Amino acid sequence: MVRSKSGNTSKNLIYKELRRSIIMGHRKPGERLNLEALATSHGTSVTPVRDALQMLSQEGLVTIKPRSGYFVTHLTLKQLRDMLELRAILEVASIERAATQITAEQLERLEHIHAGYTGDDDESYDRYTSENRHFHYLVAEASGNHELAEMLGHLHDRLSRFMVLCYAGETLQPRHARLVEALRTHDVAVARQAMLDEINETRETILECIIQEEEAFWRLGNRDNSSE
Repeated sequence: MVRSKSGNTSKNLIYKELRRSIIMGHRKPGERLNLEALATSHGTSVTPVRDALQMLSQEGLVTIKPRSGYFVTHLTLKQLRDMLELRAILEVASIERAATQITAEQLERLEHIHAGYTGDDDESYDRYTSENRHFHYLVAEASGNHELAEMLGHLHDRLSRFMVLCYAGETLQPRHARLVEALRTHDVAVARQAMLDEINETRETILECIIQEEEAFWRLGNRDNSSE
């Protein structure tokens, strides 16, 4: 609970708590987020809650509907597939470029992103998700194209809920270690294949989990929900 905190601090704490609850699946797709109720539960005015929801909206985790309120964003299966396809395009482009120009210093930074496996609790998975985003952002940064890195980082924000479904904390670091070793060769083909292996495995795990286990909470169809 966030109490007796001034503006910016309160907003950031509420943002972190709501973001974690959405990513961990405690708040389901389509769930309405009541502004006043959240303000009461956090012991604040509605202003920092509204600011936090705006931040989550920019990450694609919350949808703001005029005259209706704030909702946890839900996607159609078509939208999810499109996002995963876009991720593959951006990740492959970033690692192909990074392979030819990544520096020893950048490789060292990639090696030291992870703080190790600490369990399967929400706090740990919140950290794993952040580390995963940071890793792929730095690979894209090593490509020399900052806009590519920013676009990929934003996409990882939108996909964060789904990444939790497939990244066991124990396997995240070894997966990334393989990517680092591939980058160390400075061989574009080797690096590209290493990234494709991770992307394909991740994609299949996400889609299998969504279709088999999360069907009650995700709109699995081709209909565009933007008009709702």
